Amino acid sequence: MTVTIARIETKFALIRVFALLLCTTAIAQAQQKPEQVAQQSSDAWLTLVDSGKYADSWQEASQFFKNAVSKEQWQGMLSATRAPLGKMSSRKIKSATYTTTLPGAPDGEYVVIQYDSSFEHKQSAVETVTPMLDKDGKWRVSGYFIK
Repeated sequence: MTVTIARIETKFALIRVFALLLCTTAIAQAQQKPEQVAQQSSDAWLTLVDSGKYADSWQEASQFFKNAVSKEQWQGMLSATRAPLGKMSSRKIKSATYTTTLPGAPDGEYVVIQYDSSFEHKQSAVETVTPMLDKDGKWRVSGYFIK
């Protein structure tokens, strides 16, 4: 009987530790600024683009983005603009600005992120990635521009 009670107490202790870890993680995420969370989303999305996974980048984009451009159109546009630049050499964040309004877009939560970038065939470029908070609560890219 003592062994069974000890096992039950151990299981409850493990459950309490697990619950505490979940709460701590949720609090840490809630304390992150929108710019930080949006940048993580942007960086993951750019990894897809950098590796030529254009269809996957469309799939991971916001619903607003997908409603504006078809997967085939997106693949064609990226093939025409990104492929000639060659491989990504470097990318450094220049700015990240939170806003609730953007021209031509519905009101919502956005972060406009600019990167100073360098490619194999273009030494200096500015990439602008605009993640938005999608209806499911996840930050997803709603726009991408390169100059």
